[in-house]
Amino acid sequence: MAEPQTPQRDTTAQAAPSRRHVLAATAATAATAAGGAAITLSAAGTAGAAEGSVRPATGSPTTPIGPEDPRYLSLTQRGCNARFIGKPDYFRVVHSTAEVVDAVQQAVRQDKRIAVRSGGHCFEDFVDHPDIKAVIDMSPMREISYDAERRAFCVEPGAQLAEVYRELFIGWGVTIPAGATAEVGIGGHVVGGGYGVMSRRDGVSVDHLHALEVVVVDKDGTARAVIAERDPDSPHHDLWWAHTGAGGGNFGVVTRYWFRTPGARGDDPTKLLPKAPASFLAFRAGWTWKDLDARDFKTLMRNHGQWCERNSDPDSPYASLFSVLMVNTTQAAGSGAVLAGVIDAAVPGARRLADDYIAAVGRGVGAEPTIRRPPLSWLNALTSITDTRSSPFKVKSAYLRKTYTDRQLDVLHEHLRPSDDPAKRISGTLWLVAYGGAARKVAPDATAVAQRDSILKAVYMAGWDAETQDGARETEWVRSLYRGVYADSGGVPVPGAVSDGAFINYPDADLDDPEQNTSGVPWYTLYYKDNYPRLQRVKAKYDPRDEFRHRLSIRPAR
Repeated sequence: MAEPQTPQRDTTAQAAPSRRHVLAATAATAATAAGGAAITLSAAGTAGAAEGSVRPATGSPTTPIGPEDPRYLSLTQRGCNARFIGKPDYFRVVHSTAEVVDAVQQAVRQDKRIAVRSGGHCFEDFVDHPDIKAVIDMSPMREISYDAERRAFCVEPGAQLAEVYRELFIGWGVTIPAGATAEVGIGGHVVGGGYGVMSRRDGVSVDHLHALEVVVVDKDGTARAVIAERDPDSPHHDLWWAHTGAGGGNFGVVTRYWFRTPGARGDDPTKLLPKAPASFLAFRAGWTWKDLDARDFKTLMRNHGQWCERNSDPDSPYASLFSVLMVNTTQAAGSGAVLAGVIDAAVPGARRLADDYIAAVGRGVGAEPTIRRPPLSWLNALTSITDTRSSPFKVKSAYLRKTYTDRQLDVLHEHLRPSDDPAKRISGTLWLVAYGGAARKVAPDATAVAQRDSILKAVYMAGWDAETQDGARETEWVRSLYRGVYADSGGVPVPGAVSDGAFINYPDADLDDPEQNTSGVPWYTLYYKDNYPRLQRVKAKYDPRDEFRHRLSIRPAR
């Protein structure tokens, strides 16, 4: 699954309900260069343009869209997090690599801070910060095709995950392990590592990233496009490596991704990426708060963590099972603790594996859960969770290597159990998302994703109604929860025996705040661990002017 998101319909029975679905529910109830050679393009260039693409009937698609344009307001509100709405001098809506090069070049000449938007799912103000003056909107760049020359699938960054899944599956029966929310753009998702429903079986998205095209800015201010490849002998291999988990807005603008599984042989495209399942066996088990006292809550959480400790190796019979344990603060029907997940229906004994998993998590809990097992086709499961409405929220994250300690479980229970006073209730939730499996097959320095032996991703969230709340209580609630859980390590998940840092695709500017992070461990260690110095060297080489930057961007090596 991916970037937790808030659809308007009930999707709790599906593979991985979106992050913002939970928030909404709680708020409602309270030219390819061979060998990596550089391509230097100008506004008149055509390399990278989609063949047969259609331009608007009037006007130029590269014309800056400023505040006087009727399109400007809609473009400012494309971000999923209504906590931030930017006011750049202009947007450039681009359709090709050539147009991206031109847009970057113009911004550099004008000395304007640049930001890039594909799907619009950044959780912090990296695109909507007041200092950002030029936003490059890549939403029209959505082509998905098979590149016979590279023997890889080419995907443009504006393509949404639902489109990627549909095209790869209908055309060739293959897939990539990526997120579950249909409207997430693949652009920012992949560069942060990318994970989802198939990651325990197939690894993370970047484990299948063969090459990418990146528009960078040289020391003299010249914008150009280069091809960076997985092949260690290719000229821009380090730039490829930096895009396998460092997150967006660091080195340049990715205009194309090529996917092929390492070691895949031959010219048959149906054998170059993982096969998609025909269908899933889905499951949903729920416990309400009235059935969960402190003892039962801790038993449930401990059972879940210990099961993940036992069953997160690549050769586990549960490697094809993906789940999310969601605990939310509301007292509405169906709220409390919900264990939702899927397993490939073709796995031998899939029904038994799912039932044994639910039983293991619920063992010793006083109340029996309500259980549903809806069948889901591949496309139904992966393309129906939408994210149409923007709402404000605050998100924090952590990787878990072991289950929570008893002290941490006490903190979780204190914060998550709904208050008896309706006036004090918060729209908050904790997600514990299954990890491990095939993600563990890759060494922590083979890609920029350093947290390879974790068992869970923890996502701490609070959302609010922008019309009636300012978010101060909700933001402090999630900060207090996070500080309490990680009180033994300075309020943050310092890599160690239990925790393993945080996930850059769920960025949290608090990690760079000494009042919130008292550990003495810098934010970049929490995200990148020992990989950060290499990322700094890549930054210095490919973005020596620091044109692409935000509050948590890679700092160039001195």
